[in-house]
Amino acid sequence: MPRQHTKYSPLSVHRAFVVHFRLSTNLARGQIAGRVEHVVSSQSTHFDSLEELVAFMARVLGQRNERR
Repeated sequence: MPRQHTKYSPLSVHRAFVVHFRLSTNLARGQIAGRVEHVVSSQSTHFDSLEELVAFMARVLGQRNERR
């Protein structure tokens, strides 16, 4: 049986995303594009930069925190 990593906080499905990168993505060159979807809410968007990807994640997670 695999050991539990106790130094990390538990993972929540409410904070899970699926990120699908376009073939043109080249992380070494800072070129990133694709689609991201929040697993629980099914909210999704396309992105053309790391900033857009992170902004979407922050917005979705912020909405969840506001509902608490």
